[in-house]
Amino acid sequence: MSRGKGAGFMIALHGIMPAMENSAISGAPAPVPSRRRIWRRAAAIAILLAIVAVIVYQSRTFLAQPTARRGRFLDGGNQPVGVSRVRRGDIRLTVRALGTVTPLATVTVVPQISGILLQVGFREGQIVRKGQFLAEIDPRPYQVALEENQAQLARDAATLQQAEMDLKRYKMLADQQSIARQTYEDQVWQVKADQGTVDYDKALIKSQQLNLLYCHITAPVDGRVGLRLIDPGNYVQTGTGTGIVVLTRLKPTTVEYAVPEDALPRIMARVHAGAKLPVTAFDRANVKQLATGEFAAIDTAVNTTTGTVMLRANFDNPDETLYPSQFVNISMLLDTLKDVVTVPVAAIQRGAPGTYVYLVADDNTVAVHPIQLGDQDGDQYAVVSGLSPGDRVVTDGADRLRDGAKVTIPDKTAAPVPGAGGAGGAGVGNPTGRAHDRANWQHRHRPQPGDAQSPGDSPTQGDGQSPGGTKPRRDRPPPSQQSSGGSP
Repeated sequence: MSRGKGAGFMIALHGIMPAMENSAISGAPAPVPSRRRIWRRAAAIAILLAIVAVIVYQSRTFLAQPTARRGRFLDGGNQPVGVSRVRRGDIRLTVRALGTVTPLATVTVVPQISGILLQVGFREGQIVRKGQFLAEIDPRPYQVALEENQAQLARDAATLQQAEMDLKRYKMLADQQSIARQTYEDQVWQVKADQGTVDYDKALIKSQQLNLLYCHITAPVDGRVGLRLIDPGNYVQTGTGTGIVVLTRLKPTTVEYAVPEDALPRIMARVHAGAKLPVTAFDRANVKQLATGEFAAIDTAVNTTTGTVMLRANFDNPDETLYPSQFVNISMLLDTLKDVVTVPVAAIQRGAPGTYVYLVADDNTVAVHPIQLGDQDGDQYAVVSGLSPGDRVVTDGADRLRDGAKVTIPDKTAAPVPGAGGAGGAGVGNPTGRAHDRANWQHRHRPQPGDAQSPGDSPTQGDGQSPGGTKPRRDRPPPSQQSSGGSP
């Protein structure tokens, strides 16, 4: 390519030279080119020389590059992977759900009588006790009504007393047959009517005394008062929806959360066994632990729309970290499986043979190994069958493995990390360096046009977990079946 460009440049020079020779042979004086034309020619020659230099440099660089090696890995080596050893540990059986903080008591303090609000006896946000003074309504109208009813009672009581005295005289005269029997009987009913009037007056007095009591508003429960909803000086009426203030009991408190109906058999079995189920509340991000409590009650029916049932847990909430209507993540511990075989979630693969792992042999060859899983606890699975403590399984770099492939374990992932079991698990690899190693490996091992890749291949999960839980993994057949069509 560079030779062609050079030849073109030489042809251009040969075209210029004959014109100059003809001018010299003829003996005629050569025309003196203008300064502008000279600059144009110089610029054209400089551009041609720059183009030729770039073409020559590019051709030499291309020829100096070695031929790219085709195959599974560009460097021709074994695939590097991260591994973890199968260990024994504890698996916690937990139920996770979303919940809402629900106070034991939320009271809107509303007036029970109408009148002018004279004063309030609380500060916004104050903690109050049951019976503590909150507000006062003008009691003077009700005091006047009480005095009026008391006077009416005195008048009716005197009328009753006079009727009773007349009844005694009528009875004596009736016994002597001095008056008609009907007159005596009428007086009997008159006494009973007057007695009813007196009783009615007494009830009116009690009603006015109760109104006076309602003028003095007190806290119905212990709790914290919110923002004042009405100011002193306003006329308040019974039946208004706003009220004066909202009083909420913050401690102890409860959390209501919904669990799937499929979890009910395990929950009810533990409840019937008399077990106390601890409940832990986490923040919205499911990172910070807010409080610990205990399962308290279960609803009587399953919600047919959502397929869930509501549960309630009690929390002492001494530091008030749980606030009314707050959204929380709930983890309820049902039981703990002691000293079981565990395997990291990152090692689990799913495909045609079911659930399997890549088992690393002593000669660093991998084999597709079906297993049977039990319950999951964080990033660890309980293994029912198929693995033994000490087995090495691939946890990182299993995307393009095949049955019987040779692998390389980097030096920084070769030594096992102490600790096992539980939600944390233990792995041979260095978790802090895996993301960097994976990025470097993917950069060095990009698939070439000649490499075979099944449409079902998908990236597998690494050791990192999202705050909401483990990442979903798509099922795919193992590479051994992709290449040979047989099962491991």
